[in-house]
Amino acid sequence: MEGKSYQRFPRVKIREMRHDYLKFELRDTDASVANALRRVMIAEVPTVAIDLVEIEINSSVLNDEFIAHRLGLIPLTSDRAMSMRFSRDCDACDGDGQCEYCSVEFHLRARCHSDQTLDVTSKELLSSDHTVVPVDFSDASGYEASEQRGIIIVKLRRGQELRLRAIARKGIGKDHAKWSPAATVTFMYEPDIRINEEMMDTLSLEEKTAWVDSSPTKVFELDPNTGKVLVVDPEAYTYDDEVIKKAEAMGKPGLVDITAKEDSFIFTVESTGAIKASQLLLNAIEILKQKLDAVRLSEDTVEADDQFGELGAHMRGG
Repeated sequence: MEGKSYQRFPRVKIREMRHDYLKFELRDTDASVANALRRVMIAEVPTVAIDLVEIEINSSVLNDEFIAHRLGLIPLTSDRAMSMRFSRDCDACDGDGQCEYCSVEFHLRARCHSDQTLDVTSKELLSSDHTVVPVDFSDASGYEASEQRGIIIVKLRRGQELRLRAIARKGIGKDHAKWSPAATVTFMYEPDIRINEEMMDTLSLEEKTAWVDSSPTKVFELDPNTGKVLVVDPEAYTYDDEVIKKAEAMGKPGLVDITAKEDSFIFTVESTGAIKASQLLLNAIEILKQKLDAVRLSEDTVEADDQFGELGAHMRGG
């Protein structure tokens, strides 16, 4: 009924899962929840990233600020980020952001002693915490073991040297993109495709082939044995309306009906490697629950103020 709200119980079904990739279905909810989940995954799931760099020696071709910026963008393993403290809230170091509870220290020392260019990579960053280290992309690089390298920070020639100390802190993507754990998070409405079989049977084989080929993506397929048009991959449909326009041009409007299921979404998540894609989803759900609890508590407080007036505000110290 219009104007009425009702409780929903969203369901998640995992379709494909790898270390840095996740594809799942979100059902029995609406676009507001789907978009909230997407935004939390991108901007509010915390990770650890280099935030302070003290350069002792830098005789490379890159200036200090350039190197500091490159260091900040190196993904660090952040499995324990949820349990770490934000440096601004840490009482152990009075917000200085340089203690074991809210930060991790890194050191880098490199000097080129030969005529061959030396690549200084993220693998040479030495961490004070073995659980927070630069992400290793060697498994997915496709290189042989002897060729596996980290992310290049700078290149040095003979006699050039780089020596620095860096502090990594907990943060969220809303503050700076270097803290975002997501390379990309997208969702689409699940399409509902229905072919009018009676009208389709009136088409010749050539017309069916032309209609199937009008789709830019392989959504439909013509069965060579039965001559029927089948929906083989509905999720490949990009809502381009090409098959609908083709049907109208053939004088067959209504040949296919394509609608979006308003309570069903297909998510694709790619992680930077800081945390697993599956853990990114779990952390995002937990943070979204915390935000909803805060809204519920706020509403309860407003109701108490309305009921008890100045007494409710006074009891909260207002």
